[in-house]
Amino acid sequence: MEVQIDRNVRDETSGLWGQQYKSSVIDKENCALQCLSPVCYELIYESDPLEEGEKDYVRSSEYKYCMHRVSLGESLDNIKGSFDF
Repeated sequence: MEVQIDRNVRDETSGLWGQQYKSSVIDKENCALQCLSPVCYELIYESDPLEEGEKDYVRSSEYKYCMHRVSLGESLDNIKGSFDF
């Protein structure tokens, strides 16, 4: 397992997974969010991607809720704005 993790880190830093993986931490996070659920990323983050140092707990909750709804095959209506803290 540890060997696989080392290999993944090496591949990531070499750019083997694409140029976005040689970018900043936040670029990697945006990329991972988009890969995990393109539809939820589009709904929650696409118009305003995360920026360096940003902690957006509301959108993070909305994204997780969106992924949950997608996994159940439920409608994605009214997800945005459902976690206004």
